[in-house]
Amino acid sequence: MARPSRAREKRAELLIAARRAVLERGIIDLRLRDVAELARMSAGSVLYYFPSMSDLLREVQREAVDRFCAAREEAAAREPDPRRRLAAAIAGGLPAGPGDELCVLLYELGTHARRDPAYAAQHIRLYERQVALYTAILEAGAATGAFTLTRDAMTIARNLVALEDGLGLHLVDAVQPFDPETARTLLLSYAEDATRSPLPPP
Repeated sequence: MARPSRAREKRAELLIAARRAVLERGIIDLRLRDVAELARMSAGSVLYYFPSMSDLLREVQREAVDRFCAAREEAAAREPDPRRRLAAAIAGGLPAGPGDELCVLLYELGTHARRDPAYAAQHIRLYERQVALYTAILEAGAATGAFTLTRDAMTIARNLVALEDGLGLHLVDAVQPFDPETARTLLLSYAEDATRSPLPPP
């Protein structure tokens, strides 16, 4: 049995290799051998640290969800004004383009959510954290008079996340119908209508 410190190190190396493999090959064509080669291990060694490929990719997904949500939450928390906080949250929710590794990783891994309950659970966690972030910002803005909400905060938050997901998917495609700035403008326009408040550019 590997020593605990060495096991943690090897698992971390495998997570890095798995992220690279997903980004380079995509989730559909991914094989255990791809990860093993990037990690410079045998396939058997990979399975020593993770019982299956699915276990490894679920951990990659969990870590990606946490990184993505934490970055958004921290960016929003730095803004004391609700309007700027909402604009910051919107800016942090969209991919910068097809080279945005974290967002591409989330979209790739999210494709498994249709068939695998464990992946679906992580996908739901991602969704719920984003909805909670927007809901808190909207409620705080309404409480201070910065926003006059046209619907309840959770409904607006859910719509914002749904718009983000749809717009973001286009931004990571091989050919994009619009650029990230246009996507942000579309989201901001909905947010301004929903809050009856002008928002600063992110």
